[in-house]
Amino acid sequence: MARPCVVLDIGGVLEHTPDTGWVPRWERRLGLPAGTVHRRLADVWAVGSVGAVTEDDVHARVAGDLALTPRQTEAFMADLWEEYLGTPNEELIACVRALRPHCDLGILSNSFVGARERESACYGFDTLVDALVYSHEIGVGKPDPRAYAAVCEALRVRPEDCLFVDDVPVNVEAAREAGMSAHLFEGNAAAVARIGRHVRAAGAR
Repeated sequence: MARPCVVLDIGGVLEHTPDTGWVPRWERRLGLPAGTVHRRLADVWAVGSVGAVTEDDVHARVAGDLALTPRQTEAFMADLWEEYLGTPNEELIACVRALRPHCDLGILSNSFVGARERESACYGFDTLVDALVYSHEIGVGKPDPRAYAAVCEALRVRPEDCLFVDDVPVNVEAAREAGMSAHLFEGNAAAVARIGRHVRAAGAR
């Protein structure tokens, strides 16, 4: 009998990541029109999400494209990571930790270069689950089918045994198309209940 498997997203699911307003604050500080930061750095965000640059490359591009001093660059990146990491969703993390004896566990995250080290240090996601799959490490992100295949391969599970939990509708639909069950995260109560049903249904087979 195949063990059940649960795969979760990080930002907006295992982490609470509200908008902190750091980008508009930097635009005001630098005297830049609204939208300038994301416009100038759009390609940096894109290549960083699939691991095509190093953190040093990112720092150099941020400094050059925004004309920042080294101290300003460090402060800019600190603000970026503060929002990126958010705060832990303690209730859901506790639920996942309690599942460890009962099912295979994975994380599939659209990420940014440097995320593994910071999230492992802050929240221990590397020990929470059996396989931690980041887009910046595999070179492809959700909703690309290859991302779902990658986490199944890392866990050595079949898609049909997996429940995928994400807060982005297109990612949830793509998981279903990849053969997984999927749940759109809109709050802890519904997610915990859906995970429980998935694990119990597998045990009844």
